[in-house]
Amino acid sequence: MAKSCVCHVCGVHLNRLHSCLHCVFFGCFTKKHIHEHAKSKRHNLAIELMYGGIYCFLCQDYIYDKDIEIIAKEEQRKAWKMQGLRGLINLGNTCFMNCIVQALTHTPLLRDFFLSDRHRCEMQSPGSCLFYSGHRSPHIPYKLLHLVWTHARHLAGYEQQDAHEFLIAALDVLHRHCKGERCTGERCTGEGCTGEGYTGERCTGEGCKGEGCKGERCTGDDNGKKASNPNHCNCIIDQIFTGGLQSDVTCQVCHGVSTTIDPFWDISLDLPGSSTPFWPLSPGSEGSVVNGESHASGTTTLTDCLRRFTRPEHLGSSAKIKCSGCHSYQESTKQLTMKKLPIVACFHLKRFEHSAKLRRKITTYVSFPLELDMTPFMASRFVLCVCGRVGVAPGPCKESRMNGQYQQPVDSLSNDNKYSLFAVVNHQGTLESGHYTSFIRQHKDQWFKCDDAIITKASIADVLDSEGYLLFYHKQFLEYE
Repeated sequence: MAKSCVCHVCGVHLNRLHSCLHCVFFGCFTKKHIHEHAKSKRHNLAIELMYGGIYCFLCQDYIYDKDIEIIAKEEQRKAWKMQGLRGLINLGNTCFMNCIVQALTHTPLLRDFFLSDRHRCEMQSPGSCLFYSGHRSPHIPYKLLHLVWTHARHLAGYEQQDAHEFLIAALDVLHRHCKGERCTGERCTGEGCTGEGYTGERCTGEGCKGEGCKGERCTGDDNGKKASNPNHCNCIIDQIFTGGLQSDVTCQVCHGVSTTIDPFWDISLDLPGSSTPFWPLSPGSEGSVVNGESHASGTTTLTDCLRRFTRPEHLGSSAKIKCSGCHSYQESTKQLTMKKLPIVACFHLKRFEHSAKLRRKITTYVSFPLELDMTPFMASRFVLCVCGRVGVAPGPCKESRMNGQYQQPVDSLSNDNKYSLFAVVNHQGTLESGHYTSFIRQHKDQWFKCDDAIITKASIADVLDSEGYLLFYHKQFLEYE
């Protein structure tokens, strides 16, 4: 009998593991260990263990059979019910880390990437891998904690830390790891650098300084720009989490607009009850449903917070900008909108307020939906009118609407802007003494509460009634059965 699902040659569980259908043998497809077994034993059929496809080594292709496909889908559905639900031991005020690890390991694309042969796990034994071990007992993440202390020294020590700060630090570490540890954002400038094929090691040209290894060939000046610019990074972290935030600054005199676009991994939202002024609910909003959120009297919703985030803000006379049109300093308005939406959108509700006079936690309840449509907050929804002002399509100017002189919004594919909730991080207690937990979604309507080492089944009501500190949504085209 098989004791563990790892390659019998190299001992890893990744690299597209296949099982021989003639005997008890597991071999990885990428390194061709299953091929070597098939050739030596003449065992020509093997099953791929992730999706259940059957490979024929005589045909050198996967075999399609309708009955086998039905069985594979059913077995896969049963298997996914059992996988991924593993608690994490609290190593001393490390609940801030545990809740983020649970959210990240249940991010669909990120999980699939680390379970595929696209990722090279450097752990000596499969039981040490954070994303997969096959064990159900709580995991002790001491190696991860040491990694955090090494790469994010402001989070070192056994004091309680902020889960949001850990999320950003974790994404940064993963981002650097997936780009390659040797990446410095600069191209190799050594005179003797050959710039020839990257082999996973530093360039060995005689005059090479070895400073610019980027995981690709050194081909010229543009390499450095691409490596140092997050918008050009193609690592799995940026593919999943990076969005584009557009900032439009409009001169109040000539109505000229200056636009910049910056990358973001998360959106931090102000809450009512903070020292930052918050707008009242719009008239007629009581009892209405927006974005699937029930707008009870006096209840603030996630949509409200996003509306505030994207509303125009008057910068005032103390923050004048030099207008390129007027060639002088003028008052202006600033508006933030979403130029590019990430596959996974993370919203940070700013519950912890720190100032010179005040340190407190804001406990305002914010209603958030299971499904979220980000179309109203897209930059393409706001147009530049012929009068020079920015407004919601078809344009703020009555005259321009009558004459048909306005710019149509570019992005009308609202289906691409729809999201589903898959993880929620909560904080119970006060600023000085509290505890983090998380809710994670295993399947479309199956939710679990992760409280360090303890994992229990949760209802949708439990999730939606929670306070909410970090909200994780993924695009709906990623919906898994």
